[in-house]
Amino acid sequence: MPSDPVPEDLLRELAPQVLGVLVRRCGDLADAQDALQDALLAAATQWPEQGVPDNPRAWLIVVGQHKLVDRYRSEDARRRREEVLAAMETVETAASGHDDSLLLLFGCCHPALSPASAVALTLRSVGGLTTAEIARAFLVPEPTMAQRLSRARRTLRELDGPFRMPSADEYAERLRAVLRVLYLMFNEGYASTTGPTVARADLAVEALRLTRSLHASLPDDPEVTGLLALVLLTDARRPARTGPHGELVSLADQDRALWDRVMVDEGVALVEDALARGAVGEYQLQAAIAAVHDEAPSTDATDWPQLLALYGLLERMTGNPMVTLNRAVALAMVDGPDAGLALLATLDDRLPGHHRLAAVRGHLLERAGRPQEAAEQLLQASHGTTSLAERDYLRVQVARLRRGLAP
Repeated sequence: MPSDPVPEDLLRELAPQVLGVLVRRCGDLADAQDALQDALLAAATQWPEQGVPDNPRAWLIVVGQHKLVDRYRSEDARRRREEVLAAMETVETAASGHDDSLLLLFGCCHPALSPASAVALTLRSVGGLTTAEIARAFLVPEPTMAQRLSRARRTLRELDGPFRMPSADEYAERLRAVLRVLYLMFNEGYASTTGPTVARADLAVEALRLTRSLHASLPDDPEVTGLLALVLLTDARRPARTGPHGELVSLADQDRALWDRVMVDEGVALVEDALARGAVGEYQLQAAIAAVHDEAPSTDATDWPQLLALYGLLERMTGNPMVTLNRAVALAMVDGPDAGLALLATLDDRLPGHHRLAAVRGHLLERAGRPQEAAEQLLQASHGTTSLAERDYLRVQVARLRRGLAP
């Protein structure tokens, strides 16, 4: 009797774990990805009829390994591949509960790759983002990103054992890249840059899982702790970020009773622990900012002077214009909207045409009592975003302002 359809969430959860095992065994990311796709296709075909196996992860690994063995046997293999085949046939067939996702993560962040290529490859291999989604995140055309991913895979193929844990000398550089990858992965899951939905919960959950795993391995690293705190404190708000029809709800309008207080408490404890270590980094500062928001009962009751100070520190540390954009909001809450608008004017050359600059300017113009100009800026922002949920939110705000202007 046929069983229920294969749960897509299960396959998404298992895919990076299985890929990590396969790439560790064969040493070639492209071959491992092909074998994984064959295994996932086999699962989608067989599990509805035969039922989901008791250990679906082990099942996928065994099928993927068999696909690799068949591939290598059918090719006129080089000596290296013959050695890999011999080694694979002596390894236990994989029912071990060991999670190779972090090994895959560090492998994709190999120092032989440029930082941009490492981030993109990991988002593709571990995070499951499409090439188009990654291209949008990097603000490059999709063919350019496809070529970058292909070059990254070729680079790793030519290395000796890229998928192993880095040496002590390599560790700091690789860890920075890994943290960046997890940060970008979570952001795409929490606030999707494309598509009709506000968030991609599956991606956010995977980023949280990997960050927890990394923190379990490095509990004393303050930036790893800071990133975990940031993810928890931000993701705690997810239940309140959408309305009854899936529409975007701004932070100021969210029902804070819906926030996950368990996640908030855990995140606050983590960021306090990280900051107490003395080596302050950008993820700790972002987590501290998130904690100030999460501990406030409302937008008006938020400690905006503290946020302004934290954004100032973060801006000096990173030089990121998006941090300046957020500092302008905090400055407006402390010194008034005109002060915030003056700071935004310094970003026109650094963020030309960016929809977030227009959106923030529209928000501050409304606070300054200039609804016509505010509506124009919000409409401009709605044209620039690739998120349908954000576009719809902005256009609702435009309509609201224009209704107020009608005679």
